[in-house]
Amino acid sequence: MDALIIEKLLGFVMVMTRISAFFLIAPIFGTPSIPVTIKVAATVLLSVFFSLINPPVVAAHQASTMQAILLLGSEATYGLALGIIASILFATVKLAGRIVEGQMGLTMAEVLDPLSDEQGLPVATLLELVFTIAFLAANGHHLLLKMLQKSFELFPAGKMPSITTLTGNIHEATTMMLIAALQLSAPILASLLLLLVILAILAKMVPDMDIFFMSFPMNIALGLVMLSIFIPFIDGFVGETAKMMAKLLPL
Repeated sequence: MDALIIEKLLGFVMVMTRISAFFLIAPIFGTPSIPVTIKVAATVLLSVFFSLINPPVVAAHQASTMQAILLLGSEATYGLALGIIASILFATVKLAGRIVEGQMGLTMAEVLDPLSDEQGLPVATLLELVFTIAFLAANGHHLLLKMLQKSFELFPAGKMPSITTLTGNIHEATTMMLIAALQLSAPILASLLLLLVILAILAKMVPDMDIFFMSFPMNIALGLVMLSIFIPFIDGFVGETAKMMAKLLPL
């Protein structure tokens, strides 16, 4: 009887370790603005649920103390890897905003990011908020929980993918994020580049014109106009993000 209780308890702790590590860094669930009590309650409830439908594959009563610590460490590593990949893909729109800000000349501007409670850049923060709202409206948080559920179906508590698989998927997620961010920002970057070409031609045609002081407000104005055109398309990128997450998660 005691062995059965120990086995159930260790299995529950392993499940809770993976979920806690995932919630620590995952988008939406890891947001600092969510109260800690809600995070703890959600973690415990999900741990009870997953531990009941996906029992551990390790005979806990036969595991030594060191083996139990290693099992908990592997669960934490797996959960963190899942959260890192989800966060990387989720940050694609924010990275696209930072690329655009660099070309608009707004890298010195700062606003308070309500999601991270830290100082952030205005355009990147705006795009991140819009994308987060669209992601939640499309039940993206359900997608994250579904991916977490699939991880327990493929790798029950006590099992995890190899480190090579974890690092390979993180690397692939980073590559996908960079490519997607460049693709999203490409139309705005092209318009800003065209503006620079036009200003360069004007500088040659009218040498007395102060192009430097004209370029700064014109860059910002054109960037804001292009952003107003770009923002409605963020809703469509939610589906692309879901496809990328489905490709890489669970590992």
